Amino acid sequence: MSDESATLQPRAVELVADLHRIVDELQTVDLFSCTDAELTEVAADTERAIARLTVAGDRQIDQVEARDLPRKTGCRTLMQFMTHRLRVSNPVRRRKQMDATATRTSLGGEVLPPEHPCLAEAFAAGAVGSAHVQAALDVLDQIPHAVAHDVKVAAERQMAEIAADHTPADITQLGARLLAHLDPDGTLADVTDQKRRRNLWIGRQRADGTAKISGTLTPELAARLSMMFAVWGKPGLNNPDDPNSPSGPAGTTDPDALATAADRDSRTPAQMNHDALDAALAAGFADGTLGTSHRGLPVQLIIKADLADLIRGTGLATTATGTLLPIPDLIAMAGDIQPWLAIFKNHTAVPLYFGRGKRLATREQRLVSFARPDGEVCSAPGCDQPATHVELHHAHKDWAKGGSTDINDLAPACPRHNRMVGDQPGQYTTRVVRDGPDEGRCLWRLNAEPGAPPNPEHLNRRPDIPRRFAEHLNTVREQIHGPPPRFGDQARPNPSRPNASRADAVGYGDRGRRLELAYRELVHPRTPPEHLTTQPLTPVEAALARILTDHR
Repeated sequence: MSDESATLQPRAVELVADLHRIVDELQTVDLFSCTDAELTEVAADTERAIARLTVAGDRQIDQVEARDLPRKTGCRTLMQFMTHRLRVSNPVRRRKQMDATATRTSLGGEVLPPEHPCLAEAFAAGAVGSAHVQAALDVLDQIPHAVAHDVKVAAERQMAEIAADHTPADITQLGARLLAHLDPDGTLADVTDQKRRRNLWIGRQRADGTAKISGTLTPELAARLSMMFAVWGKPGLNNPDDPNSPSGPAGTTDPDALATAADRDSRTPAQMNHDALDAALAAGFADGTLGTSHRGLPVQLIIKADLADLIRGTGLATTATGTLLPIPDLIAMAGDIQPWLAIFKNHTAVPLYFGRGKRLATREQRLVSFARPDGEVCSAPGCDQPATHVELHHAHKDWAKGGSTDINDLAPACPRHNRMVGDQPGQYTTRVVRDGPDEGRCLWRLNAEPGAPPNPEHLNRRPDIPRRFAEHLNTVREQIHGPPPRFGDQARPNPSRPNASRADAVGYGDRGRRLELAYRELVHPRTPPEHLTTQPLTPVEAALARILTDHR
């Protein structure tokens, strides 16, 4: 052993002994002398230190394995050593965490970098904890090996960014959204596999006559059921336990009677879903809808989709209940819908029309609110309540204080968060961003006690997942392949760079250039040069081009 390593080992022992002395003091130190702000910072820094100590422990376990200490101490495996000697509660997950975020030493002495460097950096800095890392790794592990390297690198950066700002439960939810965005066309779940796995079972009746239902639903059926539950399963509606409960779908009943019934409704959400399905099926059988060729529920779905995704025939659409639908499924199930065209200021959530209205938002305002880039969920940070469960909140200035019902001043808010807006500590203050990339979106600030430092403002970043991933992916591709050729430059063939003329799973393609050219041709017909030839428009492109022409 060299002099340097001999000196390092005693220093490590000294540092751990010092650490225990500091922890002993920290466990008994007087906290009453800290101000509220200081105590908050002490608690936050302690949690950061816990995460950083885990990183230090991972480095030590790596050296334990490199020196073959498990065998020397009588353990058969490193897992057994970690369980019994180090008292690690879940050595398998800890080892997985080490492989992803720790600098490892191979059997030959080679230093191996972490598999996920961005996540490792956030972990070492204490910005994320073990639970955050594990949640992010569970998402990253679901990316198939066939996905391109640059897409994986960008996804890792995206997940590190999400992990630093969200809870483990949120990371799982947002990660699922990222996985859906990475593969909207079925690489992760092939359409054939979806159809093969579809099933719905009603189990054997129990002694009391009840039965359990189970199954695997296709995206189309999940979207239909979600919408049906939202329309028929509101609190107070179709309640078999209440003889005075209004029946039928929402919107056809007396609002006052429904509100009164909702106040005495004690059903759980699952029970309301059950009663909604029962009432809808009963109504369908009663009027003959389920026994005729009526088009039915698909045309009642409220769905928004990006124009470029419709042109490419790939990507994901979002229903008002928050269900994600692949674009091909949307086209197949919505052939007879009435289209609405919503136009927004460049890359913002600011609509270019819909002016001053009444105190309550109109149907058109609710539709354009849902069509916003961030309109599919409640605007409160971390909330995932879908558009069918939200109200339009006077975000910039409350109606009682002189606020207006302009669409630019409204924001989606679920009933719980809408009721939490106010001036008192523990309530929220909201405002609408008026400039910058987040223009038109609603900021939420939790009110602090008088004299306390103000809390930061936050946005709900869930709808930003696709856009932020595209930015990460563009950065990664420029770092790997170099910047793309500028307009007018002679493009050099690069076999390692993705083909920009082909729309891939994450939207890398012409971004609607074909539709733009088609629109110009319809408005200003011209004779193209002889050397310029274009492929004929698809039916979807031709229809969309004519819609744009009609809205000139």
